[in-house]
Amino acid sequence: MSDPYTLLGVSRSASEADIKSAYRKLAKELHPDRNKDKPGAAERFSKVTQAYDLLSDKEKRGQFDRGEIDADGNPSMPFGMGGGFGGSRPGGGSAGFSASDFQGFNTDDLDIGDLFEGLFGRGSASRGSRSSNGKGSYRSAPPPPPQKGANVRYTLPVAFIDAASRAKQRITLSDGKSIDLSLPEGVEDGTQMRLKGKGESGPGGNGDAIVTIDIRPHHYFWRDGDDVRIDLPITLSEAVHGAKIKVPTVDGAVMMTIAAGSSSGKVLRLKGKGWSKKGGGRGDQLVSLEIVLPDNLDALKEQLGDWSDDDNPRSEMGG
Repeated sequence: MSDPYTLLGVSRSASEADIKSAYRKLAKELHPDRNKDKPGAAERFSKVTQAYDLLSDKEKRGQFDRGEIDADGNPSMPFGMGGGFGGSRPGGGSAGFSASDFQGFNTDDLDIGDLFEGLFGRGSASRGSRSSNGKGSYRSAPPPPPQKGANVRYTLPVAFIDAASRAKQRITLSDGKSIDLSLPEGVEDGTQMRLKGKGESGPGGNGDAIVTIDIRPHHYFWRDGDDVRIDLPITLSEAVHGAKIKVPTVDGAVMMTIAAGSSSGKVLRLKGKGWSKKGGGRGDQLVSLEIVLPDNLDALKEQLGDWSDDDNPRSEMGG
């Protein structure tokens, strides 16, 4: 895939808001439903969406900027190449140890007990791990508690519509078992959910499963706080005469009334059709009207004739 910054038309220093705005604009322009006669638009739409998926993920974007992964999300080089096993020293070279660091150091001749005795006197080595009972003798420290198994991390892609309405999500764990998850109220992209005891097994019990929510962008919905927004195309006739039209929502299509004389940019509100709120309830869906003129303007021009609108919509701007 090409450079994701180039595909979205943004600089490498672009903010999250800039990246999201650029994607929304391109997704709207290239959406297959609007470009049925342009087969190349569907492929470019897919590449733009893939670029946005990478750059909207803070961790993946950082890895890409550092050259750790390529534009497809694949590792650029095996982990640890050229870095030793401890990173880089301030003066260059490996921060870990190499065979040269131990040249001349014969571990076969070293007696750890003699080393402690020489430094602190006989018995001092054992005092570091024993406590006095007040009679000149020592008892062993209690053994550490058994450790739990390791935590296991998962990334769960969630559709925008499912996240807004908190639809249950099914995830398959590493042991092959599938469970249904209830998304938390006000779920965000990057929200982490902990599943107790669903990690690896260990002497002290099972670890946990840590599930990171990855909310996928939608083609025409986007989130604005607790609200969901959409730009809704309407015809000139619907704007002039008014109409009842079907409007998509995250809960399914509903009928909405467009008042006669509605202008582009007018915002209508559908109560309770937005994002789930922390503490319960839902935000609203905000519908911004966009008047779309017909492709064939000849019939419209013929109907308008020499009609001219005397109102100046730019009067308040000094136009």
